Amino acid sequence: MLEPQIAAFIDRASTLYPSHRAALTPREQRALYDRYAAMLTPPLPRDLVVRDAGLTTDAGHTIALRLYRRQAQAREHGDIRGTVLYFHGGGFVLGSLDSHQMVTARLAMDTGLDVIAVDYRLAPEHRAPAAHDDCLAVTLAALGGRLPFDMPADATLQLAGDSAGGTLAASIAMRLRDDGVAGVRGIALVYPMLGTDPQPPARDTEAQAPMLTLADVHAFRDAYWGKNEENKQHGGSPAHGPAWTIPLAGNRFDGLPPTLAIGAEHDPLRDDARVFVERIRAAGGDAQLMIGTGLVHGCWRALETSPGVQAMHRTVCDFLRDRAMQPA
Repeated sequence: MLEPQIAAFIDRASTLYPSHRAALTPREQRALYDRYAAMLTPPLPRDLVVRDAGLTTDAGHTIALRLYRRQAQAREHGDIRGTVLYFHGGGFVLGSLDSHQMVTARLAMDTGLDVIAVDYRLAPEHRAPAAHDDCLAVTLAALGGRLPFDMPADATLQLAGDSAGGTLAASIAMRLRDDGVAGVRGIALVYPMLGTDPQPPARDTEAQAPMLTLADVHAFRDAYWGKNEENKQHGGSPAHGPAWTIPLAGNRFDGLPPTLAIGAEHDPLRDDARVFVERIRAAGGDAQLMIGTGLVHGCWRALETSPGVQAMHRTVCDFLRDRAMQPA
């Protein structure tokens, strides 16, 4: 059953973001999505500093970044130093620095950590592993002290993301482990997409869930990773795209940073979070699972009204703060 405040949120969202959106071109979808997000984005907190910059990769393209930092006078006694790289959702097709500002701004204000939003390349213009490559480049730059911001030398680093951004955060953590690169203290995943097909039973029981259907998931998947037949023709995996970009396709789940994974009850992706946590725990790792009762995919935008989303947000903030305070 939907939380009453979430039911009201869905009604409002459906008027701002109509269901025929899938018939639009990617450019039209992005414009509609950004307008929808803007209507649900409150003004920036007064005590928050926001700075834009770009990171030029070895491949020669520039990734736009946005830093959110709580002003010194607004900081609490004993505030911790730390950075969170945030990878936005949108199915690898939608989303921008602006579309998820209500999330990134509140994370910075409510944790006291620096939050850096990453504007990675989008599909279908840029197929897999373009978004992953961009987020990996930014993460390596952060670990190497090469971000275009004035960052404290002793700041910790964590990765976070929602939906497709959860895919990116989990994939990058797994890739760093495989490459022997240390330094990420934790990863926080909110209603993440961790495979190319959602895990049962939610894949079936929530196939027609509000805000995100199974058909939506498959459309976004094909836009980024390509269809099975396309991958076969281009020498890729018949199970969609480069294996390192699909967390649940991994052969190992040990050696990862402490992980928080949150699923929404009414979301075909709900059990991706559960299965990922179960596999990490089975490998001896540290992983926490939260299932948001009565919540739906994309519900973080209901933070101002929904008790369930507020609890979810507090869980993310507590996890990020706790991990930033842990000794290296």
